[in-house]
Amino acid sequence: MSTPVYADTSFLVSLYVPDTNSARAVAAVESGAAPLVYTPLIRHELRNALRLCVFRRQITIAQRESALQEMDVDAEAGVLHATPVDWPKVFIHAEKLSRSHSESSGTRGMDVLHVACALALRAKRFATFDDRQRQLAKAAGLEIV
Repeated sequence: MSTPVYADTSFLVSLYVPDTNSARAVAAVESGAAPLVYTPLIRHELRNALRLCVFRRQITIAQRESALQEMDVDAEAGVLHATPVDWPKVFIHAEKLSRSHSESSGTRGMDVLHVACALALRAKRFATFDDRQRQLAKAAGLEIV
């Protein structure tokens, strides 16, 4: 198996819900960005993001259910690679990132946590469509997919 890519929620939502970035997300996965790290944090945030899409009337309940089923299929197939996380290590990275970057770049706590997770997992590549998170990941030394 190739080295997993840490994909944030913005990337994963685009993979499962049609939007302006979906073609790029699918192309990245098809061109070798898979497997994608799938931590409990990512699983929770992605599932919640899909429910928020229903609340915002971006998708229907049936589309949400379809996306959730697709995620399960991708997890079984190894596209989403279940990955345990060393949370104390994540929070050490998160504090360093926040101290160094949040006041100057405006990164949110969840963005910091995702980049910190990638660092704790020793990921080399990071997939995101979020500009601030992209800047933070680059500053942390991650290659952006």
